[in-house]
Amino acid sequence: MNIGQASKASGVTAKMIRYYESIDLIGPARRNDAGYRQYDDKDVQTLRFVKRSRDLGFSLERIKMLSGLWQDGTRKSADVKRLALQHIAELDQDIAKLQSIRDELEHLADGCHGDNRPECPILADLAASPPTRSRRR
Repeated sequence: MNIGQASKASGVTAKMIRYYESIDLIGPARRNDAGYRQYDDKDVQTLRFVKRSRDLGFSLERIKMLSGLWQDGTRKSADVKRLALQHIAELDQDIAKLQSIRDELEHLADGCHGDNRPECPILADLAASPPTRSRRR
């Protein structure tokens, strides 16, 4: 199949397929006599693997590691689990950071009258230098 067909079958855009190939996330596509990329079912399966990994938020570096483990019949599931648990820990940190930002912004919004007055604690906080900002923890 050509790149358009592989894109449709995998859910990965043709542009991303070419990019993944350029960074060696996927192997180079076979070429026909005219030089066009050609893909088979195994290539589409690999593209789906990459897409699902990206959907779960794995970095390209980790996807390379996961893909290597996936293709290695002698892999240890402990290695795969370790990568997943590292990713979960990073997601937990991101969630905590986002929750803190949300809480702080909610605190600022609660302090804003939201009327016709020009005073706005949200803008005042954004303009304040870091040491004087009121942080709600």
